[in-house]
Amino acid sequence: MQCQPFSLNEEVTTMPKQKLILIVGPTAVGKTALSLKLAHRFNGEVISGDSMQVYRKLDIGTAKILPQEQQGIRHHLLNVRELTEPFTVADFKRLATQAITATAKRGHQPFVVGGTGFYLQSLLRGYQLGGSASAPQPKLRAKWEHFLVVHGIQALQQAVAQVDPISARKISPGDSRRLIRALEVFETTGKPISAQTDQYNPAYQPLVIGLTTQRSVLYARINQRVDQMLAAGLLTEAKMVYQQRQQAPQASKAIGYKEFFPYFAGECTLAEAVTTVKKNSRHFAKRQLTYFRNQMATHWFDLLAQPDQLMQIEQTVVQFLND
Repeated sequence: MQCQPFSLNEEVTTMPKQKLILIVGPTAVGKTALSLKLAHRFNGEVISGDSMQVYRKLDIGTAKILPQEQQGIRHHLLNVRELTEPFTVADFKRLATQAITATAKRGHQPFVVGGTGFYLQSLLRGYQLGGSASAPQPKLRAKWEHFLVVHGIQALQQAVAQVDPISARKISPGDSRRLIRALEVFETTGKPISAQTDQYNPAYQPLVIGLTTQRSVLYARINQRVDQMLAAGLLTEAKMVYQQRQQAPQASKAIGYKEFFPYFAGECTLAEAVTTVKKNSRHFAKRQLTYFRNQMATHWFDLLAQPDQLMQIEQTVVQFLND
């Protein structure tokens, strides 16, 4: 087990902090299976921390757990939006907070499980996402999207660096959505978005459990998962997204769907599209690991190589809940 020191906000509050357990890691590493085991063991409920599982009909490509697979564990933030509806980090924070509160009131332990790091950070950090800063800014977004098309991603990163160097360093290269979001927030509020992320949310006492494994093992699992998704009907699901791509801009950018668009347009073969899905999924997994290692104090485990580490995870949770 690799364990990084965990720091908590030492600010004294009048209300006890809600203990929150997060399960994070790259795609295909086993987060869902672990969440079910821990939810059974610790009387828990699961709050999804995935930006695409919120959409109805995106089941196969998002590896969404189906009702018959949930083993009686209550799950939240699945299927809460239509494909054509936007979903922001502010929406996630609001709905996740509501789910956590409701779970705790039932006397159950909240588990937040997923791989969308920025969403999870919105819970752990003191992000100020309400009001005009979090509201979509169509004109500003269009302005910077045009800037991106004309000048390229490097120029967009430089624009962010001029007004918010901290965010420019933290945002993954090529993540145009978050770069544009940083510029939106700055132009809307006059303050960098990084200024909103200095403190841990005083409402929560978090334990972050991270799953990882050797890169070769992970990449093989990702390739196998894509093949399994195809056998389960991924192509039909991707075609549905392709047909609604103009009305569903967020869903149409999701890995596992967008790579098939050239195939549907007759611009590449199916084999080429599948190869691209696997490649982009592997690259995404690498970015996920980088994010969690750099942005969260995480207790890391490799259950694929050492299944007996499940006992260590359970002991870590017991100690955390009893502390």
